[in-house]
Amino acid sequence: MTVAFSDRLIACRRPNFFWGFFSGVRIRVSSNHREEREKVRDPRLEQLVQWLQSLFGAQDFTITVASADASFRRYFRVHRGGKTWIAMDAPPDKEDMKPYIRVAAMLADVGVNAPRILHSSLEQGFLLNGDLGSRTYLGEFLGEGARPEAVDKLYHDALDALVVIQSRSAANAAQLPPYDAALLQREMALFPEWFCSRHLGLSLDAQASADLQRVFDALTEEALKQPRVFVHRDYHSRNLMLTDGGKHGPNPGILDFQDAVNGPVTYDLVSVLRDCYIEWPLARIHGWVARFRERAQAAGVGVGKDEKEFLRWFDWMGVQRHLKVLGIFSRLWYRDGKSGYLKDIPRTLEYVRAVVRNYPELATLSRLIETKIVAELPKANAAALQS
Repeated sequence: MTVAFSDRLIACRRPNFFWGFFSGVRIRVSSNHREEREKVRDPRLEQLVQWLQSLFGAQDFTITVASADASFRRYFRVHRGGKTWIAMDAPPDKEDMKPYIRVAAMLADVGVNAPRILHSSLEQGFLLNGDLGSRTYLGEFLGEGARPEAVDKLYHDALDALVVIQSRSAANAAQLPPYDAALLQREMALFPEWFCSRHLGLSLDAQASADLQRVFDALTEEALKQPRVFVHRDYHSRNLMLTDGGKHGPNPGILDFQDAVNGPVTYDLVSVLRDCYIEWPLARIHGWVARFRERAQAAGVGVGKDEKEFLRWFDWMGVQRHLKVLGIFSRLWYRDGKSGYLKDIPRTLEYVRAVVRNYPELATLSRLIETKIVAELPKANAAALQS
């Protein structure tokens, strides 16, 4: 069986012929047509088709691309008899599926809407999950007619689900890797390595490097002061699905949770409210933060002595996360050839700029950004996109 590409749409046939959607092009999986076979092959997709056929007992299904992410994982929607499922392709030499399976069970245990795992093959790197639909929060926000009250409803649902996760997951969180000083520091080290040096071409001298390390130490110390909870670690608009309360379950559907850790209470909150893929007015963000804190406190989650302390935690945690993300987005281009995240770098940097100017303790980071980074970023992005 081989995969050959032509144009347009897809359907599905018997064992010798499989048709499926693949990013808007037509895919034909066939056992003949040698000329087409030699053009494009996708051995992983062929293996996935065979694995699904062994589950269903026949090849009476179609596959459409659901999504790909920043890792080596791919997701396909499987259509059969009016029903759909999501098949995950996670090459076992590049991805470990065991954390995904473990964390999915934890989220199901506390009652939030995460995909239900129906079948798995760790040896081959395939999973068959329940389907949470195709409407991401980000797609809804960017679509026409995203009314303020509708946006508020989506965020209220997402923040209420986060309260449930944090308030009911103490036992589960204790089983997760710790979001400790070493991990926080490793993440921030991506900023000088991949963003400053590789993307911007900046060479930090010894003094600048020492100043930056002192900022990293301060951010780490602040993060470790916070109460520890279950941290999804990528709780944002691309990983939250707008679900219908019916066959796709209650809103929101929650995806991409396999990197969960036991960490700071504000991490997921700043991830979803200072989202690297969409931006909201500060007053609106602060309103959502206050609502979350009130509900989390009522549910028994530690939220600090007052709103001022909690907002400081939120701000500083956001700086840590966004420094990491600037490094990750740059690495995705230079190491993995994924340019789609470059356009989100300016927004992510603006989050950092907006916060650090308000805290004297972070003044050295603010100076570095204003004197060396701001002017270089447009040129670096333009050069990367033209290469």
